[in-house]
Amino acid sequence: MAENNNVPAVFAKSLKKVFVNKKNPALDSIALNGIDLTVPKGGLVALVGPDGAGKTTFMRLVCGLLTPTSGELEVFGMNTVTDSEAIQERIAYMPQRFGLYQDLSIKENMDLFANLQGVPEDERKEKYDQLFAMTGLAPFTDRLAGRLSGGMKQKLALACALIHDPDLLILDEPTAGVDPVSRQELWKILKTAVAQKGMSVLVSTAYLEEAAMCHDVYIINKGVILAKGTPEMLTEPYKDRVYFAQSEGRTARQMLDAASQASLVLDSTPSGDGVRVLLSKDADLKEAAKELGVPSLSPLPPRLEDAFMSLLIAADKPQKDFGENVEVRNTKGDDSKPVIVVENLVKKFGDFTAVDDTSFSVTRGEIFGLLGPNGAGKTTTFRILCGLIPATSGKVEVAGYDLRTARASARRTVGYVAQFFSLYSIFSVGFNLKFYGGAYGLFGDKLKTAMDAVVRRFGLTGLLGKKAGGLNDGYKKRLSMAAALMHDPGILFLDEPTSSIDPLARRVFWRSINKLADEGKAIIVTTHFMEEAEYCTRIAIQDRGHMLAIGSPKEVKEAAGLPETASMNEAFIKIVRAYGKKAGIADD
Repeated sequence: MAENNNVPAVFAKSLKKVFVNKKNPALDSIALNGIDLTVPKGGLVALVGPDGAGKTTFMRLVCGLLTPTSGELEVFGMNTVTDSEAIQERIAYMPQRFGLYQDLSIKENMDLFANLQGVPEDERKEKYDQLFAMTGLAPFTDRLAGRLSGGMKQKLALACALIHDPDLLILDEPTAGVDPVSRQELWKILKTAVAQKGMSVLVSTAYLEEAAMCHDVYIINKGVILAKGTPEMLTEPYKDRVYFAQSEGRTARQMLDAASQASLVLDSTPSGDGVRVLLSKDADLKEAAKELGVPSLSPLPPRLEDAFMSLLIAADKPQKDFGENVEVRNTKGDDSKPVIVVENLVKKFGDFTAVDDTSFSVTRGEIFGLLGPNGAGKTTTFRILCGLIPATSGKVEVAGYDLRTARASARRTVGYVAQFFSLYSIFSVGFNLKFYGGAYGLFGDKLKTAMDAVVRRFGLTGLLGKKAGGLNDGYKKRLSMAAALMHDPGILFLDEPTSSIDPLARRVFWRSINKLADEGKAIIVTTHFMEEAEYCTRIAIQDRGHMLAIGSPKEVKEAAGLPETASMNEAFIKIVRAYGKKAGIADD
């Protein structure tokens, strides 16, 4: 019987999912609580929400990997419980950690997934050619997956998911940890697949500018849909509530402090030499300007993030800081003398030059952002500064120590937070803090004082006996920050400190990072969230080992030929693409 063309790709009504605790029913967890959601045929639908909102649970239900507790859930008119095998033949699911085989080549990974999906041998060459052309992987088919950049790995994962021409593609944060240029390329591939093949796509993403490219967006929190509609529909109510406030001689951090204390400001983020503010409903403009200490406010077009933040704040009334208010201790001393000095840095791995003649310096109280596409050399630069690998040539000083001769001494002056959780998962929060404190020579009363300080700062009270591996991603990040600060270092290295956490939690993290800078700590940070670069005092953009731009966020936007109210994402892509065009380098 022919399928009814009016049947949606996904149809959920009053869908509920409860994870039952058999030992203690009082601890049952409601992951989804009566949601209605539709993905039309040929539609590109985004699901956005904070950590623990229920996004992944919904996707796993659609795939038949979980069973609904109650409600309706159909895929192409088929029940996900009784018709799961038929559904599996028509969908592709790309989870957050897609299982590529690192020791196999691009071509071998494709062969493996083609075998798993039963793609006939005589159809493979044509499919491979199409997918390699679409993803730009054609020149690299013999390269091992483990040697690909983050962006190329995601392109390969997407190609593997598309190998059997699914009617529905389900993507759980497909661009997590991927730079803006690669993200743009991945979304171009997605849009092409929708346009050419009539494919339906359900995607969850932490990047709200990506969600804004979809046909429909569902904002979910604690298992409940807060709002749904086109991006234009969702942002319409905020068209007269978003403004730019010029700094008026203050720093961006001072402007953010003023905005966070203003009763008429619902949300605020740095932008160039000022701050972008979302005002509360019916706020008086003159009163809002007065609270911010500026003569006037300039209107800005709303973004999907404004709707997201407004709805989440109304639903959760989130905390502005992790724990107790921590008194800011100004320990800057002489903040005119750099504590990090990099001159003509070069790092080679055999014939490959990862960093090519890079120079910059960082003083106390600065937040310095190292930005670049995957494979740009920023992680190598980061690891050299942390004393983890030696430079090939050039001068590198950290806290007055020459890293050529005193790497161990330099490491004692810094704190380091890795991109991925690197503490001891099987041990408790308290054990991890004691261990890291002891590693830096803290014992007895000194250890207790240090632990009390970081526990209060990062809101870890009551969690000392909990296993570190049992924490959610947000609390794992808090614990990592706390461990890095146990010995009160003057320099802090943060590698993607807010990866895998939602925009609401990222705001709180950056308030904490700003306070650390106000205390006089020199902070070097890497991030793929370009809006976070606005929090930095200065940023440097690298690509393929070369320094492309360095300066304040406003100066970098000017270098890209953009106004300070433009997004940093736009400036980054423009600078990187201009370099690639000038150097005659094809995107990969």
